[in-house]
Amino acid sequence: MKVVGVVGSTRLQGNTLFLTQEALAVCRAEGLETQLITLADKKVEDCQVCQHCQRQPGTCAQDDDVPAIYRELKTAAGLILASPVYYGSVTGKIKAFIDRIGWLSRSEGRVFERKVGGAIVVGRRAGHLFALHQLNNFFLHQGMIVPGASYWNVALAHEPGEVAADAEGLATVRNFAANLAWLVKKVAS
Repeated sequence: MKVVGVVGSTRLQGNTLFLTQEALAVCRAEGLETQLITLADKKVEDCQVCQHCQRQPGTCAQDDDVPAIYRELKTAAGLILASPVYYGSVTGKIKAFIDRIGWLSRSEGRVFERKVGGAIVVGRRAGHLFALHQLNNFFLHQGMIVPGASYWNVALAHEPGEVAADAEGLATVRNFAANLAWLVKKVAS
């Protein structure tokens, strides 16, 4: 059983990556295989709603990195989507990404349904809950199961590395990851 963490930050070495790595480390400690995917170094175009995927299920007319990542996500039992807060919301890159994989999943009969998923958000001051809801709404729309934690899966930071000082945020993300791993194993049994 595999859990894939997708980091929607535009930074290759930022706080969102750090938190996602922490969550995946907990999943590995719980006996699950993990994979980390960063979107910062990937080409992710906006969805054109061209309906190509509906006519040819599981395929996309756009030539970028999304179809390959989507194929990888289909093999996962658990999915973590992580984003920093940009102007009170998720990054444009992860928003485009979930639009695209949502359409692709729909074209193949909702491939993520009854899998486990959850979001992680990091930001400087505000916008955490809105961004968290944006990502969690993707999971709910796809019919996925979203585990809770000891608080909302958010942490405070601005400059790279600052998130390591947010003890409550780290504890929450680790608790979320433990619950996600537990749920992945329960759903698989």
